[in-house]
Amino acid sequence: MKTVGYYLRFEFPNHISIKTNKMKKTVYSILQAFLIFAVITFSQCKSKKDVAQAPPGETRVEVLCSGPDFFTDNEYFRANSVAESRNQANSKRMALSNARAELAGQIETTIKSVIDNYIQDITVGNRSEFNQRYEGLSREVINQRLNGTRVICEELMRTSEGLYKTYIAIELSGEDIVNAMNQRIAADERLRLDYDYEKFKDTFNEEMEQMKNSRGY
Repeated sequence: MKTVGYYLRFEFPNHISIKTNKMKKTVYSILQAFLIFAVITFSQCKSKKDVAQAPPGETRVEVLCSGPDFFTDNEYFRANSVAESRNQANSKRMALSNARAELAGQIETTIKSVIDNYIQDITVGNRSEFNQRYEGLSREVINQRLNGTRVICEELMRTSEGLYKTYIAIELSGEDIVNAMNQRIAADERLRLDYDYEKFKDTFNEEMEQMKNSRGY
């Protein structure tokens, strides 16, 4: 006895297939639009949560050219300042001068710490003499290199009293400082006898890294 198998084949008309494809595209477009909307909404909600609410009776004050992007890190020394004047040029000059003074203080403190740590790790005769010579060179380097600071932010405002108000932020490369120190030390007949450039640079980089970590970012 022979068994005969049967199967059914359904074929849809062309106009039904076209409608099905259009429906798929429509559904895909709707899902894509919904996904984009969800991402935008989530980002907006997150940004609102990140901004702390001001306490009652207080108003948030936004300081231009300030914040984490303008902090000293392990690569650059940074400082910012603001100054007011009835003269626009004086306003900028005062802000820049104040920022450079702050930057010089940062660099001087860092270099002093580097020198103290460096001298402890090397063998020298009179530590006090070496310390004084190193610190003298560092002050000369700082005064010279301050002219090479780069303005990374500058905003000019006009107050209700008619004063010009300049916000400014500047930076100076840490590598620029350590290279300048290296050149001055290498040119000093007394200091270069016991000078170890790699150790000095490593000590400097460690100090810069500690400065970055102390700010919590």
